[in-house]
Order: sequence, then C-alpha cells, then structure tokens
Amino acid sequence: MNKSVVISNASSSGVPIVLLIVGAVIFVVSFFGCCGAWKENYCMVTTFAILLTLIFLVEIAAAIAGYVFKDQFKAVIGDSFKISMATYGSDKEMKKAIDALQQEFKCCGGNSSSDWSHVPPFNDTKKGSLPDSCCKNETESCGVGEAKTPLSSKIFPDGCVEGLKEWLDKNIKIIAGVAIGIAAFELLGIIFACCLMKGIRSGYEVM
Repeated sequence: MNKSVVISNASSSGVPIVLLIVGAVIFVVSFFGCCGAWKENYCMVTTFAILLTLIFLVEIAAAIAGYVFKDQFKAVIGDSFKISMATYGSDKEMKKAIDALQQEFKCCGGNSSSDWSHVPPFNDTKKGSLPDSCCKNETESCGVGEAKTPLSSKIFPDGCVEGLKEWLDKNIKIIAGVAIGIAAFELLGIIFACCLMKGIRSGYEVM
C-alpha cells in the first residue's frame, strides 16, 4: 500500500525521536566496530561486542513486548483513524489520505459508514451524505443521500478499522522476517567480534 495512515496518538508521537536515537546508537556501534577492527584495538572491539549484544537483547525484548501488546497497537490504529476522520472537512491533506485509504481498502468509516454521521459536513441528517470515496464506483457527489439508505449497494459495507487490522496482521509477518534476518547478522557480528578479541589478545600475549 502506498498511502499514509496518520496516527494521532500520544503513544506513537515519539516514534520519529526513537528512530533518530536508534540511528545515533547504530552510528556509535559501527564506529567502535570499524575502528577497533582497523586498529586492532582490543578495548574498542570489546566495546563493539558489548554494545551489539545489548542491542540484540533489546530487540528480543521489543519483539516480545510487540507480540504481547499487539492488540493494543491495533486499537491505537483504530482510534487514530476515527480521530483523523474528525478533521476530514478542515484538513485537505487528511481528506486526501482518508479518501485514498477508503478506496484502497474498499471501506467506509471506522466501523461502518454510520460513523460519518458524527463528522462535519456529513452530520446533516437531512442530506444524509457520505464521502464520495465511500462509493464502490467513485464519482463526484455519488455519496449524496446514500446515508439515508441502509445497506446501500453503492457504498462499501465494511469499516476501515478491520481492514487496517488485517493489513497490519499481513505485513507484520514481513516485518518479523526482516527483524529475524537482522538479528541473525547481529549474532554473527557478535561471534566475529569475540573471535577478533581472542586473536588480538593472543597477539598481546605473544608480544
């Protein structure tokens, strides 16, 4: 999927900061590893091995926490989508994102199309309108009056929250596979660092 899902939640607002910190940590670890191997410095290689081991353990802990709290994360996505809906009439970028998402997932509203009845400008019960992106065949003003017809065949019957959860379940397996691959390389890095430490120490003992 090439569309963005905006998550407006306090628990997710720190993600960019976390990514920056992770990037800085990786840079520091890489520095110790490269310089230690190049200079054959025992202390730097040892520091590299220790830091890489700590990162490896943190990743395992994060994977366990992610599995334990996966249902809560799905709830955050659902709640955030509903919060985003509230800005549909005032935020053009959000409108585009939600419209694209509804067409992509073939859905309407959070849990159902009735969620739009609480969102301006669709809270006018007399008009009973829905966003055009709720229409199976999207055309201009195709959503006008469709909220008055329960189970309209012209409107996507399912809400977007379930679609987002299914998409997350599908893609989290890919993410898990990539994470396992990275962890395997880190484990190899730890093993090679230990071997290098042993070689450097043996060289010191010979001298």
